[in-house]
Amino acid sequence: MRIKRELFRVLKPVLIMPILALDTASEACSVALCLDNGDVISRYEYAPRLQTQLLLPMIDELLAQSQLSPQGLTAIAYSRGPGSFTGVRISAAAAQGLAFGWDLPVLAISSLQTLAQGAYRVLQQEQVISVFDARMNEIYLGAYQLQDQLMQPVIEEVVCPPTQIPNIPLQDWALLGSGTIYADILRQQIHIKQVYEDMHPHAYDVATLAQQAWKQGLAQAPELALPVYLRDSVWQKLPNKQ
Repeated sequence: MRIKRELFRVLKPVLIMPILALDTASEACSVALCLDNGDVISRYEYAPRLQTQLLLPMIDELLAQSQLSPQGLTAIAYSRGPGSFTGVRISAAAAQGLAFGWDLPVLAISSLQTLAQGAYRVLQQEQVISVFDARMNEIYLGAYQLQDQLMQPVIEEVVCPPTQIPNIPLQDWALLGSGTIYADILRQQIHIKQVYEDMHPHAYDVATLAQQAWKQGLAQAPELALPVYLRDSVWQKLPNKQ
């Protein structure tokens, strides 16, 4: 199996409170760390079904590289979903366990918004529809537009059949995510200018959005680090689930 590995280090001109960010909402696994000197470092690997093996070693690597102890962190941010049923559980459980152990608050960040923020960072796209394949002939969908360098929602994120998406403003959209398998169906309802199939949420963008969430006072107690599925009865529909 081919595994992609990346290391990002971006210098920012403003001070950032140290926040550890986690993402396992898709088939990728990534961790990012905002440092109080303005640096952001991260690890990313596309490695389906290996998130549980990769996540903690990635965290250890970043803390060691930054010479930062858990006591020096301000909060733990995590991609809370929607996304892969197993993946969002891994991210939430890891954030909760670490937050309890290190006595830190948590910040829950939408994985759909995270993907949109990555589209702006990497592709300079400013109007993005994030869409994940939710199985069972449904999709997870959110629409986002750039405001003050952050991708902000223009509709509430939903789970729905690809033929019944909510009303979205008429403008040019970039479509991203595993749900692009339904691009032809979605084009009949919205104007899509570009499609990007192979992008996944990245902890780098979880960290970026977490800074805003921290400033807005959205930090929560560790016990509130829970996955968001949008589809509450998903476990009842899984094959062979008793």
